[in-house]
Amino acid sequence: MAWRKVNDDTQDMDNILGQGKWALATAILFLASLAVNEWVFTNLEFVRGINWIYLPAGIRLVSTLILGLPAAMGLLIGSWIACFFYYFPDDLVRSVAGGMMAAAAPYLAYRWARAALRLQPDLSNLTTWRLIVCAFAYALANTTIHHAWFFFQGERAALAGGFVAMFTGDITGSLFVLYTLKAVASMFRRLPAGARANAIKESPAK
Repeated sequence: MAWRKVNDDTQDMDNILGQGKWALATAILFLASLAVNEWVFTNLEFVRGINWIYLPAGIRLVSTLILGLPAAMGLLIGSWIACFFYYFPDDLVRSVAGGMMAAAAPYLAYRWARAALRLQPDLSNLTTWRLIVCAFAYALANTTIHHAWFFFQGERAALAGGFVAMFTGDITGSLFVLYTLKAVASMFRRLPAGARANAIKESPAK
């Protein structure tokens, strides 16, 4: 019995470490996509934090669809880093709320997609139609949550314009990332079996 308890504790620790690893990877990937977006699409910024093309939206959606809760935790960490040290360093409340909203929206879309669209954990049934629906569901959830916050905080001057800009940015960013990954996956599946095995064997992630 003691041996079984030690074994269970070891498995629990391995599970926690595994989820922590994916959360950290998600946070790093999110911050990297944010840096790329700021560099490439800096001229498409509507206001600080809202862009007409927002690549991190795609990273939020894809990582959460694939990893679930660990990705949401990673997005929370990454979003807090971005808010506290870049977007709103002098606004504690907005930084805390911003990180929580940024992580909650894709996770809500993920839970909805798993239930309503019956998505498989490996996304094997993620068709083009489901892809578009997921992107719209996430964009609507994210934009609504953020702008409800803005409304109750009294920031109503550019509420309608900001809603349109954020929704559009989330849609374009999500679809860009989703279709890029879908194209890469399609190209990978077309490789001969031997070439795929070699690519996996030589991958740094191996």
